[in-house]
Amino acid sequence: MFSLQKVFGRNELFFDLLEQSASEARESVDLLKTTLSTPGLIAAPLDEFAILRKKDKRITEEIREALTQTFVTPLEREDIEALSISLYKIPKTLEKFCERLLLSPERFKAVDFSRQTHLLEQSTETVLRMTRGLRASMGLNAMKEQNERLQHLEGEADKLMIELLRSLYAGQQDPVTVIALKDLYDLLEKVIDRCRDAGNVIFYIVLKNS
Repeated sequence: MFSLQKVFGRNELFFDLLEQSASEARESVDLLKTTLSTPGLIAAPLDEFAILRKKDKRITEEIREALTQTFVTPLEREDIEALSISLYKIPKTLEKFCERLLLSPERFKAVDFSRQTHLLEQSTETVLRMTRGLRASMGLNAMKEQNERLQHLEGEADKLMIELLRSLYAGQQDPVTVIALKDLYDLLEKVIDRCRDAGNVIFYIVLKNS
């Protein structure tokens, strides 16, 4: 087990900011669920996505600014920046999904995205747990277990994607809807990939410092 706090003292700023960013990623999934459950898929939640994404962007910018002003950091600078970017991409990609969804909401009223959102909930919760584990000096084995969970969820998302594509290509929907739905499915799968990427960065940090 490694102890970053023991080595670098009380420098909590970067842990605070990274945890805030991971929390925003988790919150973006809750906002997605709200959007999908809203009758008629109204456009109002899109503004909320934009606010959340801009908030996370400010966190990312604050991390970059702090990196230029801080002599000693609790993690290597390139690792902090890599994790910050990975976390920011999660709500950013979900905002893009919502934008595409609301381009033609009448096409998607009967589409069930619940299986993807369930995987997203688990993935972002795991990322948040791993991010908090950096401050808590979570052991290598415990962090490996969490990262393997992310890999499993990503694998489940891949299997779900194949199933959904098989249904799309069965020819029961018009071509425009097929293209639009494939785009939406791709974006949701990409969000889970972003979570996996963030988990890989965190695990690499722990492995490097163990």
